[in-house]
Amino acid sequence: MQRNKVAFGVTELIPLRQAALDPGLSARLVRRVPLLYASGPDAVSDRPAHVRAGSSLAWVGGRLALIQDDANFLALVSPDSAAVESVTLPAGKGGLRQFDDLRGNKKHKLDLEACVAIEEQGRPVFLAFGSGSTERREKVLVARHLDRAGPSITLLELPSLYRLLRGTPGFAPGRLNIEGVVRVGDLLRFFSRGNGKERGGVPPVNATCDLPLEEFLAHCEMPERFPPPTPVQVVQYDLGALGGVPLGFTDAAVVGDAVVYSVAAEASPDAVDDGVVSGSALGIIEASGRTRWAPITDAQGAQFVGKVEGLVAAEVPGSFYVVLDADDPTVPSELCVVELDGI
Repeated sequence: MQRNKVAFGVTELIPLRQAALDPGLSARLVRRVPLLYASGPDAVSDRPAHVRAGSSLAWVGGRLALIQDDANFLALVSPDSAAVESVTLPAGKGGLRQFDDLRGNKKHKLDLEACVAIEEQGRPVFLAFGSGSTERREKVLVARHLDRAGPSITLLELPSLYRLLRGTPGFAPGRLNIEGVVRVGDLLRFFSRGNGKERGGVPPVNATCDLPLEEFLAHCEMPERFPPPTPVQVVQYDLGALGGVPLGFTDAAVVGDAVVYSVAAEASPDAVDDGVVSGSALGIIEASGRTRWAPITDAQGAQFVGKVEGLVAAEVPGSFYVVLDADDPTVPSELCVVELDGI
């Protein structure tokens, strides 16, 4: 492991891990299903006919809870049938729930990009996080009872948490862009994507940091009384490249004592705007810190050219559900199965 110097008024020594392209690891996409709402579109709630811009997913009971970065709906997906139920989230500016360039209101989207399910008194609690790439995107969604009719939905504004993440030495020196969150023991591990160009001479960085879970939950419950926990254990990553385009974190999942992550090679100008995608990959961060990856291929072995945004372990060991984002609001996101061999 190398040490990377990052200046924030003082010089900090930050661990830097190099991800190695591993010829013994393969990631093959074997199934693709478009995600369409079973009840179709709904003009009253401003719901489209399909899931769009799927960005992260987690198990809640026997279904996958999937967030979208530009539509204020949760999608609850039965993975076997791909049947999709919607959960309506609070409306945004103008009473709308869809935000994109076609409408000219993209800057007002929640940009929920990472999610994780935890247990609270034996019941699942679903947490989804705004990317923090702008001050409008500093919200955390808390959903309880997603396995019942009439779930409890709360949308929290947590600017002090995002200020702390943004100011943590080495975590997001260019621009904060939270893309994944996983639970590792008593910690929440945050993954920031380092895409885009330099800002003020500071290059983008892919990095992780950890927050104590109980302190984070206390802050969510009473932010005026309990401050956000201080991030610890910052690690930076050189994740490799596809087609000459650097790979950046898009999601992660815990598998045993390792973390499996998804990355995309997207030539985007910054953390806000989309760019041309050269492909995606899956990688593994082992308990020892060893990091290795493989490009995702199609069933015929050709490089898959598409953007994997969400990742969760499937029921079959070595298989993962991933969600694709076409960066086009008129195109349904797809739920896919990727077989990862060589773990």
